[in-house]
Amino acid sequence: MSPRLRRFIGDMILVLSVLPATSFAVHAGTLEVSVADPDGVPVPDVAVYVMEDGVDNGGRKPPGRAVMDQRNKQFVPHILVVRKGTAVDFPNSDPVAHHVYSFSRPNDFVLPLYKGDPNDPVTFKYDGIVTLGCNIHDQMLGYIVVVDTDVFGKTGSDGTLQLDVDDGATGYAVKIWSPRIRDADDRLSRNVQRGSDMSVTFRLEKNLRPPFDPGTDSVQWSEY
Repeated sequence: MSPRLRRFIGDMILVLSVLPATSFAVHAGTLEVSVADPDGVPVPDVAVYVMEDGVDNGGRKPPGRAVMDQRNKQFVPHILVVRKGTAVDFPNSDPVAHHVYSFSRPNDFVLPLYKGDPNDPVTFKYDGIVTLGCNIHDQMLGYIVVVDTDVFGKTGSDGTLQLDVDDGATGYAVKIWSPRIRDADDRLSRNVQRGSDMSVTFRLEKNLRPPFDPGTDSVQWSEY
């Protein structure tokens, strides 16, 4: 090998060694989702998830773990969004015992009366909405939204959410869910094509259900 070639290879190794790791990662774009009620008022705490077309999901990281706590006789957070296959811990941070359950098949489960954190996590193997309750405290209500994608989150106080999406996708199916939304399911999904305006606004047609308030009788558990 000539000295010139050796110097060239050495320079290339040096350049590659100082490049950031993100230089070899899949480039991600940003998709902004907004949700507003019929009056244009932003709607917070709406679950948002995106199905990416034309993306090989075989290289996704294994599902992790999440926490659905119990504090002040409530599930915290009220709505938790997780990827399918995620193991969810249900610690009881209250001084009283809880008996957590869900009848939402096929993700139904029961955690008999307990305090603290004695139970193994519950792994949610199927996508869908899981409604949570407590067999001791009827006012307790919570939701786990199980999705088959890595791209998800919840809208903030301004009713918006920004998500990183794969630029290599041919398109994106954006879906939203909240127990307060009354609109038909076909209005809660939008398709976005690659290279188009990467923002979606959901303007709801029907008035929202009131926020869940366990301290009043204005909204009953059965309404959700």
